Amino acid sequence: MKQYIFSAMFLTAIIGSATAQSGKKGFTKLFDGKSTAGWHTYGQTTAGSKWQVEDGTLHFVPKSGREGGGDLVTDKEYSNFHLKIDWKVAPKANSGIIFYINEDKAKYSNTYSTGLEMQVLDNDGHPDGKITKHRSGDLYDLIKSSSEPVKPVGEWNTAEIISKNGKLELKLNGVKIVSTTLWDDQFKALIAGSKFANWEGFATFKSGKIALQDHGNEVWYRNILIKEL
Repeated sequence: MKQYIFSAMFLTAIIGSATAQSGKKGFTKLFDGKSTAGWHTYGQTTAGSKWQVEDGTLHFVPKSGREGGGDLVTDKEYSNFHLKIDWKVAPKANSGIIFYINEDKAKYSNTYSTGLEMQVLDNDGHPDGKITKHRSGDLYDLIKSSSEPVKPVGEWNTAEIISKNGKLELKLNGVKIVSTTLWDDQFKALIAGSKFANWEGFATFKSGKIALQDHGNEVWYRNILIKEL
């Protein structure tokens, strides 16, 4: 009996491992869990000191000094991709996952000058939670998420951004919450009705870098994976 139980447990472990591996097939790590290799602060060459690597996470620590902040940006640009990333926030915190960034700081002062953002937020504790299209999972200031499968503050969420040939999907905790087509006339109308209406270059680039936002609040990211499509 003991041998049977052990064999069953062993088989279950193998199946579970195979399932996990198949879910990650084709993905590569954007964060190695040990360093900020592959990342830098926007407009700089290295990662700011407020982005600290702790227990396999990227932890933004706002109180760790006056210097060392700024959005953390990938060294590489991406066009068609599937990004998976876990995040959690401290109470009253705000951050975001920004993509299709053109890193020409002389022309564009911030990541969000050109990049689209999937909002990361404490919906109940941060003032942005009272603004439509500014809540967790929203395509910031453009499209409200169709539902809110976000977990309570302090718990981990899994976000996914899937963009291929202009077709964009945002998922949160396995639920598709935003679906749109980038760069067509309907999308341009969305921008015209947003805060970005007169921002030259905003959401126009079809290849760009990915960033984790420093909004001055404590936030954690981990398990950052990407598949180029």
